[in-house]
Amino acid sequence: MKVMWACRECGHSQIKWSGSCPSCKNWNTLVEETQVQEEKRFESKRTGGAKAIRICDVTSTEFKRVTTCMGELDRLFGGGLVEGSLLLVGGEPGVGKSTLMLQISNALASQGLTVLYICGEESAEQTSMRAQRLAIDHPNLYLLSETNFSTIRVQIEQIKPDVAIVDSVQILYKQEIPSAPGSVVQVREIATEFMHLAKGHGIITFLIGHVTKSGEIAGPRVLEHIVDAVFDFEGDRQHGFRLLRSMKNRFGATDEIAIFQMKEAGLVEVPNPSQAFLEERMKEIPGSAIVPGLEGARSFLLEIQALVTATAFPNPSRKSAGLDANRLGLLLAVLDKRVGYNLHHCDVFVALAGGLKIVEPAIDLGILLAIASSFLNRPIPSDLIVIGEVGLGGEVRGVSRIEARLKEAVHMGFRKCILPKKNLKGLSSQKIELIGVDLVDSAIQAVLS
Repeated sequence: MKVMWACRECGHSQIKWSGSCPSCKNWNTLVEETQVQEEKRFESKRTGGAKAIRICDVTSTEFKRVTTCMGELDRLFGGGLVEGSLLLVGGEPGVGKSTLMLQISNALASQGLTVLYICGEESAEQTSMRAQRLAIDHPNLYLLSETNFSTIRVQIEQIKPDVAIVDSVQILYKQEIPSAPGSVVQVREIATEFMHLAKGHGIITFLIGHVTKSGEIAGPRVLEHIVDAVFDFEGDRQHGFRLLRSMKNRFGATDEIAIFQMKEAGLVEVPNPSQAFLEERMKEIPGSAIVPGLEGARSFLLEIQALVTATAFPNPSRKSAGLDANRLGLLLAVLDKRVGYNLHHCDVFVALAGGLKIVEPAIDLGILLAIASSFLNRPIPSDLIVIGEVGLGGEVRGVSRIEARLKEAVHMGFRKCILPKKNLKGLSSQKIELIGVDLVDSAIQAVLS
């Protein structure tokens, strides 16, 4: 055995520690690990070497997919789960990862598939109590409370499951490696072993991963490269909404999201997010603007709330919830310089209602109009939506997928729309009044005059 220093981000290893990784140039990413010298670390079913073939001679076969009977999840996965795929699901503690995995296990077991749930962080009794609260009790669902990978491999070979769920990959370990569970080398080796099991036996495998304080999935960056798909489960625990976001997907589109609501019976799909996000909206109050957000192929309406109030302190507050704080500072500077609003004596608070997080630039104009509405104490018309990206010169720039956004607005009963003049070109006839603007002050004048 030999001690090496490995980078958490890129996997580069060297014999001595250094403050910066020479490969990816990141700081404080080198951690100590023990290299195990083995003649044969991973087993492969292939007896001969691979042979190169022409790309035109490759026969593309359609992946065999397994449906989860949950429309939101099937759309997120690209039409269903692919046999032999390795999926990584990360999220903060308590957000509902284990609840989601138990519900997926029950849906797959109900179709006659054998599901093995490896609950390494809890005992089988604890997991069973959670399953009883969710009314999950299917004979095809097996629970295994174990952290030793050798024992887990034996159980997989005996049960021969169609689906395996590992909760979580950071708690498992291999006896041959002297490092502690959760270390870089343990996580990398465990993930690679499960990759060979998934591909060799055609097992759909879910790996649940912890996240760091910065919100990234714990462990080496190579973990995200090994798996076929990476999903981020996020949401504010004080609110009921949860988002499963696709960060990487070899079998479907990326940047897609599935929206759920946490209730007593578990996670429930939200087929109409716009209606759910706007059901508690109060009309005709200053500081409220409706914007159509876009995630993947889906558009839904969101409410941006702003509050501008005089401050008695020399340094005014700039707080945001669900929005990029740096972007908010930039937009306030545009509002001050280009429109002439003196906000340096005011506290500004901006929030995205519903507990969601979104960083799309197409909501810039909606943020500015919400702030201006609160500053002037004039409400924005309740039947109006706002679309547009704002530049440093105060200009309103065009956005993508404008027709999908307008279609959702019409579906929810909105009759007017403030949008960039550039997006007026090529628009087919819409059932909504379109007001094109090219400057921020023009938009404020059109809405709040």
